[in-house]
Amino acid sequence: MDVKKILFPTDFSDASRNALEYAVYMQKVFNAALEIVHVIFDETYLITMYVPQGALHGFLGELEAGATQHLNEFLKSCGNILKDVEFTTKLLKGTPYAEIVAWSKESGVDLIVIGTHGRTGLEHVLFGSTAEKIIGRSHCPVITVKP
Repeated sequence: MDVKKILFPTDFSDASRNALEYAVYMQKVFNAALEIVHVIFDETYLITMYVPQGALHGFLGELEAGATQHLNEFLKSCGNILKDVEFTTKLLKGTPYAEIVAWSKESGVDLIVIGTHGRTGLEHVLFGSTAEKIIGRSHCPVITVKP
């Protein structure tokens, strides 16, 4: 298997932090590029029905700034995992699984490493699984890491 680029999507959870260790390990094994992404869940189509256009622009800017801050805090909290690791970051907007799949194809990703929350039963039925949706739609292999 020839892996040149690894995509690591994060939702800043403990499950993501755990999976990051695997992504970094795979990055070292394959000497691959590592890209860490976060998807801002975009429901602006709903918000535009209730929020004036001028206020919406400010809200979206704050949303992106907040996501950037959370990503930076997450990376800082993972400093021991990311020590001496080269990586890039990217923020995407939309439905997480769809954006991750689309970006992985567009940017030439060879492997996706993602954490799962391990939800079962009704919680799994209600929330679904981003990881499952990525697996079903991805053009490349996906490694899932349980908590």
